[in-house]
Amino acid sequence: MSPLPDPAATMETTCAEVAAWAGLPAGERPRLIDCREPDEWDYCRIEGAEHLPLGAIPAKTAALAADSPRGLVVYCHHGMRSLHAVSFLRAHGLERAFSLAGGIDAWSRAVDPDVPRY
Repeated sequence: MSPLPDPAATMETTCAEVAAWAGLPAGERPRLIDCREPDEWDYCRIEGAEHLPLGAIPAKTAALAADSPRGLVVYCHHGMRSLHAVSFLRAHGLERAFSLAGGIDAWSRAVDPDVPRY
């Protein structure tokens, strides 16, 4: 069973849902994509995330679709850019794409206070 919510019901997933993946084998976890800019990525990130800046997502859509049978979660600073990314990805066939509600800022407050806030 997928750890992701029903894509027909929401475009977002919560920090608690993503944090719960820690106990899953790597092959069962959805991909975690950080769509922030390189300077933001260099400052802080969620452990296990892949960096793919928002502007690069359109060129990588086909690869993301082929490599993401378990689905994916995109995050940014507060969740707005990632919602745009997920909207784009879903419009291009990735139905199991979700945005992390509240972004890395919410992650820092709710899950891992060692991730710096900015």
